[in-house]
Amino acid sequence: MTASADRPRFTLTVTAAPADIDELGHVNNAVYLKWIQDVATAHWAAVAAPEHRDAYVWVVTRHEIDYLRQTMEGETLTLTTWVGEPKGARFDRFVEISGPDGQLRVKAVTTWAIVDRASGRLARVRPEIAAPFLRLPAAG
Repeated sequence: MTASADRPRFTLTVTAAPADIDELGHVNNAVYLKWIQDVATAHWAAVAAPEHRDAYVWVVTRHEIDYLRQTMEGETLTLTTWVGEPKGARFDRFVEISGPDGQLRVKAVTTWAIVDRASGRLARVRPEIAAPFLRLPAAG
């Protein structure tokens, strides 16, 4: 997992609900996948310019997920995400999910591709689209 110190992080918290638990008594892997997608899309919604949110949609082209520790019902987790370097129409996105004890439960790298809503075709990640995700905000 690549961690860039100069990349802004975005976080969400979730609490494992009864519906998230599988027959083994812990959070199902498919739920982690949903949370990975949820934090990524929330990051886009929170940071992207409104005109970019209106013009583009992101789709996943690849997930690589390491499941490290179990999560039990009622535990509150912190989902943290940041992006790598844009490559054409794609961005690698990194996600870490930590438990209330601070221990890493899941880490993932996903590849997202940007699609122009009007044409339905892949679009290049232009600098103005990438900028809010690549730089830490100026200290104020």
